[in-house]
Amino acid sequence: MRKLVLFLTFVIISNIQAQERPKLVVGIVVDQMKMEYLYRFSDDFSPNGFKKLMNNGYTFHNMHYNYVPTYTAPGHASIYTGTTPATHGIVGNEWFSRSLGKDVYCTDDASVKIVGDGTEKEGAMSPKNLLTTTITDELRMATNFKGKVIGMSIKDRGAILPAGHFANWAFWFSKTGAFISSTFYGEKLPDWVTQFNQEKHYMPYITKGWDLLKPKAVYNESLPDDNPYEGKIDKSSGPVFPYDLSRIYAEKGADVLRTTPFGNDILAELAMKAIEKEELGKDDITDFLTVSFSSTDYVGHTFGPRSMELQDTYLRLDQTLETFLTYLDKTVGKDNYLLFLTADHAGAENPNYLKDNKYNVKNVPAKDIVASLNKYSIDTFGVNLVLDYSNFNLFFNKEIIKEKGLELTKVKQSFKEFLMTQEQVKRVYTEEEILASSGNDYFLSFIAKGYDPKQNGDIVILDKAGYMQYQPTGTTHGTPNSYDTHVPLLFYGWQVPKGESHGKKYITQIAPTLSQMLKIPFTNGTESEVLESLLDKK
Repeated sequence: MRKLVLFLTFVIISNIQAQERPKLVVGIVVDQMKMEYLYRFSDDFSPNGFKKLMNNGYTFHNMHYNYVPTYTAPGHASIYTGTTPATHGIVGNEWFSRSLGKDVYCTDDASVKIVGDGTEKEGAMSPKNLLTTTITDELRMATNFKGKVIGMSIKDRGAILPAGHFANWAFWFSKTGAFISSTFYGEKLPDWVTQFNQEKHYMPYITKGWDLLKPKAVYNESLPDDNPYEGKIDKSSGPVFPYDLSRIYAEKGADVLRTTPFGNDILAELAMKAIEKEELGKDDITDFLTVSFSSTDYVGHTFGPRSMELQDTYLRLDQTLETFLTYLDKTVGKDNYLLFLTADHAGAENPNYLKDNKYNVKNVPAKDIVASLNKYSIDTFGVNLVLDYSNFNLFFNKEIIKEKGLELTKVKQSFKEFLMTQEQVKRVYTEEEILASSGNDYFLSFIAKGYDPKQNGDIVILDKAGYMQYQPTGTTHGTPNSYDTHVPLLFYGWQVPKGESHGKKYITQIAPTLSQMLKIPFTNGTESEVLESLLDKK
């Protein structure tokens, strides 16, 4: 009897020790996903995709970004570092760097070369511009670099930034239709990736084309198929179903897959292949797979949030998610993996759609803003003092200001007063005001959290809600307004309680929460605020 008790005690202790960490963590980011889509399209989702995560996991209904600009690269970096651009340094997808005096792309790295079939520019990428560690980095160190980390996305930045500095691999989609990487990770693609590329998994989608997944009547949450707020995949046909992808492929190549739901499908196929071939989640040392679905962003930008194309993309993503979850349950075990799903930002309503429904807003193309700034500068100072305008940031040419004997402070004030006369502008903040932010100004606190004085501008502009610095069709994002900041956060799987929260939470709480769940160090830039409801074992 005593031996039996000792044996059972040993088994129980062994099981507890084995469950100190999950075998696999899967981080899913859906590019440009609004929380509202989980509500609006709910009736048309299956029980085993998004609904499975919500019904059997933990849903944070009121999750937000707490900085600007709400773009893809800063979003991915903030999710995985647990901090904001002011600290991790990824202040945009691309930006004009004040210290370097030139444009910088978030993952550019001239010291590395492409690995795989694509152009050199597509492959010269790494996480070197990311200034802090990621949760994936901390897991690598905590496991003495035995736990594998692999990142993947259609976008390079969606693969590289989540995977961090110490990743085994990151893979992203080339214009050739192949997934590529860089010499930052290795000199040669793994054989299984090469084989995957040779099989051209994208071609069946091209051949079949893109038609509605379900009967047209199902899409009553969207505007009519052909409406004035949609852009086009190509110039030769309108934005209506079905789409002849073979014809577009013949003209543009595999890149067309980005702006269809099928970019998500081939990425999910690659993710499942990675789990199989890299044996992720097969031992007791925790691995981490980051999967960022980017096609939702391309479709959203092109067609807008009220399009049938956007709704169809999410209905198909729901099916893809169902397939992926079934695969995880089968290969890793439903109690052995921890999964979270969120978004890198949300997205605005098309302002012309709002205007046509009697809301007095409009789109303002960035080129028009630049033209007005240039004209004002020449009219006022006799010379163009504008060095760059991008990402709501205005940079001045300080050499010319000095040559002309002008005072920078007075130049800033003059431009600030001019900008405040523009219809779309709500507030204008100078560098001095941003750096002196106390947090009491709600919108200024967003700007301060996204501001790096070495890389950002002399002035930052905040537009009024509803206005958009973009083309007339489709949509974009980037502001501190709730339509750009409000995203889903779903946790599911290993030691995740069933439940939901409606209290306001911030995206920077994800990484430190994972640190606590995995019992590993915090990322080195985080303020370490956690989502306590996931950690309460009562």
